[in-house]
Amino acid sequence: MRRPFVTLTALALALLPAAAFAQTTPPPAQPPAPATAPAQPAAPKLTFKTEVGMLLVPVKADQTAAFEEMLAKLRSTAGASSDPALKAAGTLKAYKSADPGPGGSAYYVLLYDPATPGTEYQWLEVINRTLTDEQKRDPATAEMYKRFAGALVGNFNQLNLTEIK
Repeated sequence: MRRPFVTLTALALALLPAAAFAQTTPPPAQPPAPATAPAQPAAPKLTFKTEVGMLLVPVKADQTAAFEEMLAKLRSTAGASSDPALKAAGTLKAYKSADPGPGGSAYYVLLYDPATPGTEYQWLEVINRTLTDEQKRDPATAEMYKRFAGALVGNFNQLNLTEIK
């Protein structure tokens, strides 16, 4: 009986340095994380392919004031920007049709002449790029965006125009 006890004790003492070494050995070095490419700017949500662009925008008949407020905000914020792309997005001619749009909505025609191909023209994106971080966090800004988006009736039609000479 004594022999198994002696053998187990001798084995435990022999393995003790190995167990201690295994606990204090640092883990193998991790390979360095691969270098990440610099973040690319998001692709424009609304852009024109030609030098003149037009949007046909149906707006809820009772929400024309909100849509026109958005156009005024777009023009003022983009016009005040030092970024030429943002400034270009605010140079539009807006027309309200005397004829009703789909479902009795008001129809607006927005003409971008000149338009810069590849530039962002999505209204809320342009306005958002002109706001400070504090303005973006302001609950009034979220309400403004809801009001503007709520004025639209479905989708608008986008036309890329080329002048005929």
